[in-house]
Amino acid sequence: MSQDVVQQGVVQQGVAQQGVAQQGAAQQGAAHAELILASGSPRRRDLLVSIGIQCEVAPVDIDETPQANESPEHYVLRLAREKAQAGFAALAQRTAGQTAGWRVLGADTALALDGRILGKPRDEADAREMLLSLSGRSHQVLSGVALCHGDAGRDMRCASELVESRVTFRTITPEEAARYWATGEPADKAGGYAIQGLGAVFVSHLEGSYSAVVGLPLHETAELLSKAGVQPWQPL
Repeated sequence: MSQDVVQQGVVQQGVAQQGVAQQGAAQQGAAHAELILASGSPRRRDLLVSIGIQCEVAPVDIDETPQANESPEHYVLRLAREKAQAGFAALAQRTAGQTAGWRVLGADTALALDGRILGKPRDEADAREMLLSLSGRSHQVLSGVALCHGDAGRDMRCASELVESRVTFRTITPEEAARYWATGEPADKAGGYAIQGLGAVFVSHLEGSYSAVVGLPLHETAELLSKAGVQPWQPL
């Protein structure tokens, strides 16, 4: 066999391998885009990635005002479902109704103390008041997750789960609350603290799901995804 023929064969093999690699990458990229996270929270995206789930991030804008006499449990589950449904509606508009094979995940997390929802602090005074109200006590962390999938307008299905955890704080002094605010961490956190950040030093006990307190209950989310054909640890 001549050297020219050998070189030609090597080149053809290289081109073929490159084509297969490009095709595989394209298929993998398309598959990963089949799950949409209807949330701008980087923590939720990171939690999904931690169990081997890739997603497209597409936040939605909904009214998060609690309804009159609405319980914290109903509030959180309602928002999770509304986010998933709004994300699915946006997907249907973007794809001209071709939503088969796509899944849209919505989630919401809220803190509640004595039946009252604690949102993000308005300012330093509000944040310090929240922390001191949580000091030496247990509070609820409610996390809702919802998954919508199917054919838009005909067979759209939406399943949801609510997870309750209880977090207990040690005693917090006013000086500590002021120092914590100065770090900048509490400003955009529900309840005025982040368990995955500096606020962890206040937590003396946790009952329930750590990932749910961070923002997404992974056990329940994985179950919803599995039922919809998305398995952790492997491509969609």
